[in-house]
Amino acid sequence: MSASVFLITPPFTQLNTPYPATVYLKGFLNTKNITSYQADLGIEVTLALFSKQGLQDLFAHINNEGRELSENTARIVALQDAYINTIDAVIFFLQGKDPTLAHRIEKRGFLPEASRFAQVDDLRYAFGTMGAQDKAKHLATMYLEDISDLIMECVDAHFGFSRYAERLGRSANSFDELYGSLQADNTYVDNLLIRILSSRIATVKPRLVALSVPFPGNLYAAFRVGQWVKKNCPGVKVAMGGGFPNTELRSLSDARVFDFFDFITLDDGEAPIENLIRHIEGELPVDGLKRTFVCADGKVTYINNKACADYRQGQVGTPDYSDLPLYKYISAIEVVNPMHSLWSDGRWNKLTMAHGCYWSKCTFCDITLDYIKLYEPIAAGLLCDRIEEIVAQTGQTGFHFVDEAAPPALMRALALEIIRRKITISWWTNIRFEKSFTRDLCLLLKASGCIAVSGGLEVATDRLLELIQKGVTVAQVARVNKHFTEAGIMVHAYLMYGFPTQTIQETIDSLEMVRQMFLSGILQSAFWHQFAMTAHSPVGLAPEKFGVRKETDAVGTFANNDIVHIDPTGADHDAFTLGLKKSLLNFMHGACFDYPLQKWFDFKVPKTSVSPDYISGILNEEEFPVWNPNAKIVWLGKQPEIGIVTKSKKGNTWELASLTFNGPQETLNIKVDKAQGVWLADTLRKLSVDNMKTMTIHEVKDSYEVAGLEDFELFWDNKPVSGLYKVGLLRL
Repeated sequence: MSASVFLITPPFTQLNTPYPATVYLKGFLNTKNITSYQADLGIEVTLALFSKQGLQDLFAHINNEGRELSENTARIVALQDAYINTIDAVIFFLQGKDPTLAHRIEKRGFLPEASRFAQVDDLRYAFGTMGAQDKAKHLATMYLEDISDLIMECVDAHFGFSRYAERLGRSANSFDELYGSLQADNTYVDNLLIRILSSRIATVKPRLVALSVPFPGNLYAAFRVGQWVKKNCPGVKVAMGGGFPNTELRSLSDARVFDFFDFITLDDGEAPIENLIRHIEGELPVDGLKRTFVCADGKVTYINNKACADYRQGQVGTPDYSDLPLYKYISAIEVVNPMHSLWSDGRWNKLTMAHGCYWSKCTFCDITLDYIKLYEPIAAGLLCDRIEEIVAQTGQTGFHFVDEAAPPALMRALALEIIRRKITISWWTNIRFEKSFTRDLCLLLKASGCIAVSGGLEVATDRLLELIQKGVTVAQVARVNKHFTEAGIMVHAYLMYGFPTQTIQETIDSLEMVRQMFLSGILQSAFWHQFAMTAHSPVGLAPEKFGVRKETDAVGTFANNDIVHIDPTGADHDAFTLGLKKSLLNFMHGACFDYPLQKWFDFKVPKTSVSPDYISGILNEEEFPVWNPNAKIVWLGKQPEIGIVTKSKKGNTWELASLTFNGPQETLNIKVDKAQGVWLADTLRKLSVDNMKTMTIHEVKDSYEVAGLEDFELFWDNKPVSGLYKVGLLRL
């Protein structure tokens, strides 16, 4: 086998599913008839290391070194036979190949336990509503983490699942430290990586090795790969692209980087990689490259042939998962958090509904970069075509749409198309909590297979939300969360603290808003992030507008993104970290809602200024449908059974239509005037989701009046017709 391009994801990203960059690029290269092969070296190294043979080799290496061990590591070494004899069974279990092992794992005593198990003492508390499988996955994950602690102490201080040598890549304005590490001898894990890499290179025989580096935790390994290829494979070119260079390396000037790579590309990878291949094949001069750094005569040069246009989203092809060992990925539950569990548990096909962000205004976000500011949605029909192709290719029906923020209108169109085609998938995505997510839209999304959404509540106070230009209020977020929750869709909120000028009072008020949302049941999962100023965000570009200043204006020669800043008016944000996270963990488990907020902190904080019933008051306000004549009316249910019943009162007799609706979970019966009932049953056929043409509420009203019926609004917006949303009559 040989391929023009070898697409590599270096260690480590996720263990449960492939990172999608190489999958996207392979799909694009297919449209150009360019042969490619892809590998996720992270999962390959993990499976080689965490195997019976891998642990035998690891313990033999440690035993031969005879080094002094910590108490925890000494315990693991003492139990090495137990680890060696259980590791294959645990990996099989986490790959979903032996689910019955959960019963032995969750009872404890089957797996050897070291320090990581100290944090899982109260499993009934953490997993009281979860099954044996989830509890066992968490215990098995802690078992793997114990082994990773052994690896870090004894053979490779850089090691970490999804965070390999991450510190070397974080805010590395200078290349010196990373360069120094790369001059040292290979670590134990490095050697394992290189053995696998050399075998793949010998098989693939590429002209170009292209590494996608999405995170700081992939950077060190990418450089090790580039280093080995440059030394051992003359004539093979090496390129790096992906999320890390896109955000961190835009001002790269250190020529030493090109001891490891020939090219570094920025932003969307399709046109740059096509031009690289043409250049390597001698079809294109170097000045024809697209968004690419090269080094000539010891000087780093950025080349961007503006005559070369980027590809539209409809032209990039269907993501291609071939070559990847999809059924060998590992489902883990490291953090007892519903959304984090979703992220790391199970294998998800990755797709994008729209390139960029349709909002693109948040002041903390890198909205000046093309991957966010250039918004281009993909047609719902094309998305469904790709969904069907990927399901046929992978045999798996879980989808994670990796959008910056999925557009509500496109989500609606996609949901309708999924339902029309009778595609069975489960999917989740990131959103903005905007008012477009009505009760009925959320019900439609649920019917199409949506199981969860995540979105930014951020600072949860209206002054700061306005400063962020989030375009939402806390009250609006609460209403939207209620709609998702009542539809049966899990809601995860990204929370932020430490935004410029945020006061202690606002931090406590933000925590109170979050407490009330969990107490009201409209939020099921959340995570606090501390604000970080980035170079390509409005805050980073003009910090003085936000009342803060940069600690230094110096631009490094390597990575430039995170900016250290001084906030003269805000709180000591670091001091709140532990209390915010500890309180949130309890709220997610339905506990400690009655604790005074002061109890979460070991320093004095003010009482909240938020009314204790603020969120419940918002949720109890009655919501009336907004009359929009262009709103689409869709019927998702089966045709009702209709019968005519006769009613009499005080000598008067009249006929009613009795309509029985059999929904998936309930049967609903309504009785209306006979003429109205006959019209409604006939109209539901026209409103069926199976029809390609949808009707607006204005068209439905016209049909009602043409039938000679009166008082449409009185009939449509009041009981019993207004309750038919429960069985699938939706206003979108």
